[in-house]
Amino acid sequence: MVLKIFFPQCCNRADSGLLVGRWISGHDSAVVLAVIHYPFIPGQVKQYVQQMQAKSGVELSVLGSWSLPKEGQEGMESFLRDLSTIFPQQRWLQIHREIGKTGFTCEVLNRDQNGRVVQQETKKKSKKVEEEDGEAGGDKEEQEEEEEEEKVIFVHYEQRKVMLSQLHPIQNGVPDPKTDPPSELRQMFQTVATSQPLFFMDRYDDGPLKSTHWQSEGREASIIVELLKQASVPLCLLISWLLSIWTWICNIRIFSLYPLRWLSSKLSTCVQLSYKTEHMRTLSSAKPAAGHTQFMRKANILVSFLVDVALGMLLISWLYRDNHIAMLANTLVPAADHVAKELDELLQWLMGAPAGLKMNRALDQVLGRFFLYHIHLWISYIHLMSPFIEGILWYGGLSACLGLTFALSLLSDMVALLTFHIYCFYVYGARLYCLKIYGLSSLWRLFRGKKWNVLRQRVDSCSYDLDQLFIGTLLFTVLLFLLPTTALYYLVFTLLRLVVVLFQGVLHLSVDFINSFPLFAVGLRIFRPYRLAEGVKFRVLCEEPGTALHLLMEINPLKFSTVVQMYRTPTYSCYPKDSWAALVKKLFVGELIYPWRHKTIKTE
Repeated sequence: MVLKIFFPQCCNRADSGLLVGRWISGHDSAVVLAVIHYPFIPGQVKQYVQQMQAKSGVELSVLGSWSLPKEGQEGMESFLRDLSTIFPQQRWLQIHREIGKTGFTCEVLNRDQNGRVVQQETKKKSKKVEEEDGEAGGDKEEQEEEEEEEKVIFVHYEQRKVMLSQLHPIQNGVPDPKTDPPSELRQMFQTVATSQPLFFMDRYDDGPLKSTHWQSEGREASIIVELLKQASVPLCLLISWLLSIWTWICNIRIFSLYPLRWLSSKLSTCVQLSYKTEHMRTLSSAKPAAGHTQFMRKANILVSFLVDVALGMLLISWLYRDNHIAMLANTLVPAADHVAKELDELLQWLMGAPAGLKMNRALDQVLGRFFLYHIHLWISYIHLMSPFIEGILWYGGLSACLGLTFALSLLSDMVALLTFHIYCFYVYGARLYCLKIYGLSSLWRLFRGKKWNVLRQRVDSCSYDLDQLFIGTLLFTVLLFLLPTTALYYLVFTLLRLVVVLFQGVLHLSVDFINSFPLFAVGLRIFRPYRLAEGVKFRVLCEEPGTALHLLMEINPLKFSTVVQMYRTPTYSCYPKDSWAALVKKLFVGELIYPWRHKTIKTE
């Protein structure tokens, strides 16, 4: 049998005293948390352990004694051994460190059924000492077998890192020991993490007990952190009050009407505003985080929000410096005129013989003039709005104070508004092309004696008379010869539409990246990798003759990809996430490609 003792590195050179810790249930191992120094009164030690057990909820106890010989303390080891009768335990660990050696020796004192103490030395004795005992040969063999079975391994760990780290996979709740018993390593991490009240006592306390642990030189604290904690309470109350007013405004009946509700669900600015409102509710909540997952989510949201606002303020400083807004306004109208001119030339080219193709002259002229009329209307609208463009940009730039993501969402909506004529051209061409595609597919089934059953959503056999077949042949011929002209217009305006959608997609991906990227978790992984532990590794620290085996436990941090995947903040994106195959199918049959999610019902 192997007895594992998790020993903190900060206690390697502690003064002689008592070991306070916990026996891990279900495993033959113990976790040492602190060393209470001599001199002490046993009654005060018992009372202190009970108080710490009530505060932390951990089954703390006195595990044994720790002896480090010094001048004037020759009888300290025997005195500490006699304390096993005052602190009745099933096992009493008596750890001793000799001068000039790195390793420890450990003696385990067990109590039998009658309460008598039985001593078992876990270090191996030499044959010379065994011969001096005067025992029989058979008894020697049994003692050697018992000594070989009862071994002690010291696992040294850094107490501060283990207390602050979170072992993954995360367990926020308390697992059922019958169905999901926690591992030995996880219980050890939980024991150290939940024993924080034990570490509040340092050498500057005036209490009767002195102890050694990771904070025994003084408590770790920060004045800035404490001031932020004090200022967070009124700030959260103020944010909650502002959010309540904003919620009351949004719940006004006029904003619940269908046109406004539908428009707000399609505008990127409104979606981003609702997203930020939900995040501010999460941050201003008075309830503390229930577990590690919720704490990391709140921290990631807070850091992302601060970085977003900082980037927005940088954008504002650039926009309102050196009169950049006026420069953008003066560039916007000529750019719109240039785009309209290029579209006019493109339509003139399509109304001729594009690439040497012979188009249907009548349909070509009708479609070309129809689109040219829309371009002239759009140019008139742009020139009508040109005096107000600088004011719109000036006030729209102030929205960056809410964050760079809000400014990017507003830019996406402005792009959608400025390219509305391209969207109209695309819708006209797609609807006309889709009508002909579905008409040709229906007439093709007519030639094969088939028809589409709308009720059962399948193709059934059907018998047609001569008149129906004749009319179907005429319609099929007309649609087939008009298809190239319609397909060419549809192809050109679909390519223009895809350029606009691609630009908006880049903006949406940038917004989602800023909102969902776990900056706090990645920062922890870079600067304090032990906080996010994937596992542990061991290496031999000391293996001296006459001492137990000493291992050093080191924390393996999570991989960066795992950190991003696990702590990525979910976004409330309303943008479509179609596969490439679905996108190609929509383009081929002429279905509309919207920059938002929508319900589609297949009809034929």
